[in-house]
Amino acid sequence: MSVNVNQFSLNDGTTLPAVGLGTVHIKGAKGVTSVLSAIQNGYRLIDTSTNYNNEGMVGEAVRRSNVPREELIISSKLPGAAHDYDKAILMIQESLYRIGIDYFDKYLIHWPLPKQGKYVEAWQALVDAQKFGLIKTIGVSNFLEEHLTAIIEETGVTPATNQIERHPYFNNKALVKVNDQKSILTEAWSPFGREINKVLTDPVIKKIADHYGKSPAQIILRWNYENNVLSVAKSASTTNQQMNLDLFDFELTAEDRQLLDQLDKGEEGRLQGQHPNEYEEFD
Repeated sequence: MSVNVNQFSLNDGTTLPAVGLGTVHIKGAKGVTSVLSAIQNGYRLIDTSTNYNNEGMVGEAVRRSNVPREELIISSKLPGAAHDYDKAILMIQESLYRIGIDYFDKYLIHWPLPKQGKYVEAWQALVDAQKFGLIKTIGVSNFLEEHLTAIIEETGVTPATNQIERHPYFNNKALVKVNDQKSILTEAWSPFGREINKVLTDPVIKKIADHYGKSPAQIILRWNYENNVLSVAKSASTTNQQMNLDLFDFELTAEDRQLLDQLDKGEEGRLQGQHPNEYEEFD
């Protein structure tokens, strides 16, 4: 299926589609079917992670797809257990072998783990892996301003993207602004809120959706797009996959965007236990 998905330009000269497919908790044969469906429906950015334990599934979908490899954007993430420089280089290579591809189109550090104090070392590994030809675009995930400042000052290399928690109940607006100021594209993981899934039934969002003849999910994705934020949205349903790409034929008003921004609950809206300065991700 040919779908016109608007693009974002990155600080390294590459482009990414405004919506990517998230694959957390999608595994096995059902996962292959789901990712193949997404590719058929027009998705080109596939987001995985070593800690999702599904890189093999993503690789199988890539092999079975009739879309040329060069048209797909495969993104993965470095786990906390591999922040040491040598371990990071080996992990990147091992992940490529698992997926069965020669390079990552995009690769991120999954969490900064500041208590361990090795995220600068991990970033240097990504910088070098890019030079080695293992990665095209390098970025980070869940990095706060102080983490971004440290890696940029130490290496002289600015991440192309920063994938962070962002949904209407935790809009993370200050960090989005920091990313913008540093010319880093913000990616939103779990834009529908995961466990806080009542975001999709929120009456304010539903009222806006009804006005445009769209779904609440489409309103959230459009809100991200209009805030220069790329959405990584998980969906195993073909219908929802198609709907999640159908958001470029309308525009929200300034009042709509303000109403969505006002749904923010601050730290109460953040997924429990996942503050980047506290969360320890090793498994």
